[in-house]
Amino acid sequence: MRMRDIRDVLEKFKAGKMSLKDTVDEICAASIAPLADACVDIQRFHRRGFGEVVFCERKTPEQVARIAQKIVQADGVLLATRANNEHYVEVKKLLPDANYYERARCITYGEDKVKRTGLVVIICAGTSDLPVAEEAKCTAEMCGSNTELITDVGIAGVHRLTPHLDTIRRARVVVVVAGMEGALPSLIAGLVSVPVIGVPTSVGYGASFGGVAALLAMLNSCSPGVLVVNIDNGFGAGYSASLINKGDPYGRSFKAKRSAKTKTRRS
Repeated sequence: MRMRDIRDVLEKFKAGKMSLKDTVDEICAASIAPLADACVDIQRFHRRGFGEVVFCERKTPEQVARIAQKIVQADGVLLATRANNEHYVEVKKLLPDANYYERARCITYGEDKVKRTGLVVIICAGTSDLPVAEEAKCTAEMCGSNTELITDVGIAGVHRLTPHLDTIRRARVVVVVAGMEGALPSLIAGLVSVPVIGVPTSVGYGASFGGVAALLAMLNSCSPGVLVVNIDNGFGAGYSASLINKGDPYGRSFKAKRSAKTKTRRS
């Protein structure tokens, strides 16, 4: 149910043409798609600018496929994360045009329908961090952002970063994926004027504690402007980066919003 449809229902209620119960029931019924073991939020696209994303881990291939089909029926676009090949095979039966990105572990559908804008640059400290970086890249692209991926530029050889500085400084937001001691986001944040999202990974030897060392290092960054997501959470970083990159989902500029507030005060 789109916003204008909700307004129509509320107008009927206001005019006394619908009871309160019928009004609530109609809005709720149009907002969800119930399945045997899931309740799919088919309104999320209209609230957030992107539909519900399927987290595939611990779901059966059949569950993922049924949920994916409902989301595509509502939005025409799908992103499913932490998927394996078995999930993809089952989704493909219901959605033949679905794609699978094995390294990112993402299933997508309707990529050609996504209009992309701006630039999110994803920087990967080491090759071992690539699966998380690829998940961030796939997510940001499906959420409507252009992306650039820069790989293997960790601080052990920081000179490898310098050829990419022009690209990095064109970004509206930078995602930095790093394991081990997790120092790379602090370095990047000292070189750019846009938000930096740090993604700690579970890559590293024993004392890295499965990414906890990198997480704490990023949370304690001395460079202002570093935001941090959970360990190995490329999806969370890509989604947040795309929100920052695109700004207002309704297309209003910050200048326009400031002007509107000024007019309100004057009146």
